[in-house]
Amino acid sequence: MTKQIMVGSVPVGGGAPVAIQSMCSTPTDDVEATVAQIHRLEAAGCEIIRVAVPDMAAAKAVGRIREQISIPLVVDIHFNYKLALECIAAGADKVRINPGNIGSEERVKAVADACRAKHIPIRIGVNGGSLEKELLAKYGRVTPQALVDSAFGHIRLLNKFDFDDICVSLKSSSVPITMQAYRLMSEQSNYPLHLGVTEAGTPTMGVIKSAMGIGGLLALGIGDTFRVTLTADPCEEIVAAKRILQAAGLRQDGPNLISCPTCGRTRINLIPLANQVEERLKTVEKPITVAVMGCIVNGPGEASAADVGIAGGNGFGFVFRKGEIVSRQVPEEQLVDELFRVIDQL
Repeated sequence: MTKQIMVGSVPVGGGAPVAIQSMCSTPTDDVEATVAQIHRLEAAGCEIIRVAVPDMAAAKAVGRIREQISIPLVVDIHFNYKLALECIAAGADKVRINPGNIGSEERVKAVADACRAKHIPIRIGVNGGSLEKELLAKYGRVTPQALVDSAFGHIRLLNKFDFDDICVSLKSSSVPITMQAYRLMSEQSNYPLHLGVTEAGTPTMGVIKSAMGIGGLLALGIGDTFRVTLTADPCEEIVAAKRILQAAGLRQDGPNLISCPTCGRTRINLIPLANQVEERLKTVEKPITVAVMGCIVNGPGEASAADVGIAGGNGFGFVFRKGEIVSRQVPEEQLVDELFRVIDQL
């Protein structure tokens, strides 16, 4: 088990629930827009939010943002240690840095001292795209062990200044390299791990990469918090993250929809039916499994583990609960309404 850090009021590691993160796409110095986006993300299910701090204007906005939100705020710092110090003083809940790119050891010490004084953890963010030249020379390319070596080099630097309130990420745009790096790190340390496949792309491919990389690691018991990175509205990252947690069996905050892929036995317009059920389930908060099956022969049996579901016939269907039929011969156009009548009774 990893050791636990506190990111504001959210525990990360040590057996705490895996926390969902995202990052604002607004200019951080636009306080109004950033706060509005954070509120949308929180409503969607985001539990920790990160903002970019590229300059002093952004750093000086951090305090005003922090005052108006309730979820923990992480600041993303590169190169300029003074930005980290400004954000720490302003009330940031965590600092994400690469200790190797903010200058001399004295500057790293200044950040470590400031974080220790405020009990603020640091995430060491190792990225395949910014790996140290000496490690690239040693391994010839970005490898899982090179990412791990980089992380331990940064850990040793922070440890030198008596700082160990650390979370680690080892991200690559390659799913296999990312997964192998996290597995190695989990075998060699007990630091809490922030999972992610960097530059995953648009939702079409990015969700698949993240589900494989993040979901695969979570299914192996590796990972304490994560961000799905998508070239999209950050709220889409939260939707994908919640689905990954559901698929990994780690969380069921709301309904879980299962549906069959259709086959030659299907005699009902299943695809729009499933889409309609999925849309209506967005307003349901019950932690239930709902099945949409295309065949009345095998549907209720195959989906018997579902709390409730429908199975289609030829222009009609059945509604079932735990595999037992509760409504027979329901006309196709009334199936969804009948399904939600039963859901309301659960």
